[in-house]
Amino acid sequence: MKDVAAGPVNAGKFQDPNQTAQGTARAHVALTHPETLWFNTGTLCNITCANCYIESSPSNDRLVYITEAEVSDYLDQIEDRDWPVKEIAFTGGEPFMNPEMIAMSRAALERGYSVLILTNAMRPMMRKSVKSGIAELVRDYGDKLTLRISVDHWSQDLHDKERGSGAFARTLEGMNWLKQIGGRMAVAGRTVWGETETASRAGYAALYAEHGFEIDANDPGMTVLFPEMDEAVEVPEITTKCWDILGKSPDTVMCSSSRMVVKRRGADRPAVLACTLLPYEPEFELGNTLAEAERDVSLNHPHCAKFCVLGGASCST
Repeated sequence: MKDVAAGPVNAGKFQDPNQTAQGTARAHVALTHPETLWFNTGTLCNITCANCYIESSPSNDRLVYITEAEVSDYLDQIEDRDWPVKEIAFTGGEPFMNPEMIAMSRAALERGYSVLILTNAMRPMMRKSVKSGIAELVRDYGDKLTLRISVDHWSQDLHDKERGSGAFARTLEGMNWLKQIGGRMAVAGRTVWGETETASRAGYAALYAEHGFEIDANDPGMTVLFPEMDEAVEVPEITTKCWDILGKSPDTVMCSSSRMVVKRRGADRPAVLACTLLPYEPEFELGNTLAEAERDVSLNHPHCAKFCVLGGASCST
């Protein structure tokens, strides 16, 4: 792992996919119940956040725009493989910068899937043509479509500290518009601020009440509080014995139930990754097809330990 072993933090760890630095058997996760297929719509974003795990920005096109035709091909593969997928999810970058975002969403909704779109609800979403498309999807499919809005903190000051001055107000403008058209919303926040989960959820509850947003602050699927993914923090490696020690099952880890499709700049076709959080790590690329992506995933990265196993987080609903 290029950066993980470069310094004293986590030195020697996360090198071998089959064993830890101490020579014990590394944990692996099988794809036992594929419920969510993610698509990265492209890494371009309208803003540059202070700590974006995927380094999205107005200039980062390492992952290029995926197309409706490519999404539809993977929807066909889901049916061919008989995966019990319930949800098609889109992340970025900012998904609404992709000119085919509405068409890709409709393609999934037409087949009966629930659709989740991660967005900052700012200017790309608020363009006239995009608003028209979203309103039509809400009209046609109702609660089958969820937009999860990035609200890093319930307060303007801390949210804008991460996303730039004025970001909080522009996001609230988008959320208020979604409320007006009856769009189903969820929120993604962060736990970097040093407050308790109870205090954080109380803050979000007050924000929702102030604006009349029908979002449950205490439902972890509707107000998702993500742990930080800092590779400069020392984390333990996950061994096969950890499942019993921690009282957890591999079936609870995100890669047991999901995969993500990306299209790299210069690539002829998209690729399927083990994890939404590791888009640039070649060892987590499983192939070009869902059939190839059915193999086990080695928990060979700090994010596997800190975010998924120990943090208990999941990007899906």
